[in-house]
Amino acid sequence: MRRFRVEPGLIGLDWNGFGDAGGVDRRFAENGCLSPEASNLIVEVEGIAVGTVQHREMIFSGRGPFQEIGIVLLPEFRGRGIGWRAQALLCAYLFQHWPIQRIQAGTHPENVAEQKSLVKAGFQREGTIRAAEFRAGEWRDGLLYSRLRTDPTPEI
Repeated sequence: MRRFRVEPGLIGLDWNGFGDAGGVDRRFAENGCLSPEASNLIVEVEGIAVGTVQHREMIFSGRGPFQEIGIVLLPEFRGRGIGWRAQALLCAYLFQHWPIQRIQAGTHPENVAEQKSLVKAGFQREGTIRAAEFRAGEWRDGLLYSRLRTDPTPEI
């Protein structure tokens, strides 16, 4: 997780400048990177840490709590089917242990691989969020996907 904060090319389109790499250690010492508000989990394949998934609580209008998830994999592990499975497993976990109806995820219009991964993980595209993110010196659109508790669960 430290590397994603300090190596510009590692995180891909989500890179938005250098972050506090020590913050990862402080957060781990404080709560193991697990809390009701936000958690980070390591994605591991055959004993190798290949990335991280995150979830955080969000609220619509003060009465509609939901979880927002994200994922980042090391470049050499992308395109192997790891990402969609990790996101589907995270959703299964959240629906089992959190009283939520909705999980959402955002991605970039140019990240076609993540769009396919989200659909494979059971998400549906909801639409475009215009000028949602400041990246690489300009405001850029984002795409919003969601999965509801009542949506079909993908076979993992």
